[in-house]
Amino acid sequence: MELRALRYFAEVVRQQSFTLAAERMFVTQPTISKMVKALEEEIGAPLLLREGRQMVLTDEGRIVFQRGQDVLAAYAQLQAELDDVGTLGRGALTIGIPPMGGSLFTPIIAAFRRRYPKIELKLFEQGSRAIEAALLAGELEFGGVLLPVDEQVFDVLPMSLQLLWVVAPHGSRFDAAREVRLPDLAAEPFVYYGESLALNDVVTRACSDAGFAPQIVSRSSHWDFMAALVRAGVGIALLPAPYCRRLDPTQFTCRPVVEPEIRWEMAIAWRKSGYLSHAARAWLDVARETLPGQPGDDDFVYTRADNAGETPKDKDD
Repeated sequence: MELRALRYFAEVVRQQSFTLAAERMFVTQPTISKMVKALEEEIGAPLLLREGRQMVLTDEGRIVFQRGQDVLAAYAQLQAELDDVGTLGRGALTIGIPPMGGSLFTPIIAAFRRRYPKIELKLFEQGSRAIEAALLAGELEFGGVLLPVDEQVFDVLPMSLQLLWVVAPHGSRFDAAREVRLPDLAAEPFVYYGESLALNDVVTRACSDAGFAPQIVSRSSHWDFMAALVRAGVGIALLPAPYCRRLDPTQFTCRPVVEPEIRWEMAIAWRKSGYLSHAARAWLDVARETLPGQPGDDDFVYTRADNAGETPKDKDD
């Protein structure tokens, strides 16, 4: 059984698409299809079935996917330990960067680059759920994730704890409000997060707890495009407070969401059982030194009491 076939198959399962898997693995779609078919022939049973637009794992497929990730993780750890025989002079580090939260990594990347210029940082932009899966498979050494995660599987370094704010066009009914109750948004059209983002699930659960299902009119994985759709009158959005601070208050109205508050808790995660190379340990040291706030620091939590009723002023993210 080829490791490459296992890797391609696992990526197809995660992406739910042969085409997207090919793009992620930098190969052609026929190559992916051929390798998965060869794996099925070797196993002697189909691994994937199509049900409409969704791919469903067979019983054999579930076993191959679960155990295959263990095999890939073990191989990645072996490779990491062999590559780490040298020093910090050279090497590479793979890090997953979520679309919502990439700016939190910028100062760490800059500081690490200045200190270790010969270590290549390989950055992969993925949603939090995909990052968790890639960490488990040993494809990433670190990744930005939305808390909570399974603490029996991952170690984490908190990065930022912020609240979600409602974003509406300036001149809307929210201008006169100091804060907005989540149930009061039930009739509003929502510009929503992409389904691959963990924030999609966080907001959906919060709306369900508030007694309604959001009316989704559009989706995006990029906060700036979501804001542009809001400005165009497509709907409202819920964005973390740091992104609201970047919006023009003459064009947008941003107000804290309450009852319930919705938290955006970002952290750097790595596998508890994974091997941390010299470069990885150095990255953690730089991250701890560089992050502007940790639990207990005044700037770590941006509460609704700060500048309530106003567009938030600039602070360090």
